[in-house]
Amino acid sequence: MDQNNEQSYLGKGWSFPPSFDQNKKEVDIVLGVKDIEQSLQILLSTRPGERLLRPSFGCNLDIMLFEPVTTTLITLVRDMVRKAILFYEARIDVNEIDINTENLNAGIILIDIDYTIRSTNSRFNFVYPFYLEEAIDISRI
Repeated sequence: MDQNNEQSYLGKGWSFPPSFDQNKKEVDIVLGVKDIEQSLQILLSTRPGERLLRPSFGCNLDIMLFEPVTTTLITLVRDMVRKAILFYEARIDVNEIDINTENLNAGIILIDIDYTIRSTNSRFNFVYPFYLEEAIDISRI
């Protein structure tokens, strides 16, 4: 299967964040695996209720801000991510979700999603950084 046929089969969409091609005067388009990864980024960073026409779309990870990282929290995050992908990203099957807490002192947990694209049976990995604390750019104060 050639690259263009595979990518058109997986879908295409606007780049995220949206960027524009100045020469063509149109929005840049992403295809295939990159479109799936950007879709996962959007899904995990959207709170339910943010989208007017799809109020249940998203993954409410923000409720975990400032919470102590326990086994219960890790299990809850894993479950929330799995359900969000199940309902809103039909192109993939989740194989495993690993929560990496090595950077916990910096206020970051990494959500590592191992998934298989259903149409091609190809396996990929996506890592979403979740920040447990609010970031402030002190240089602008």
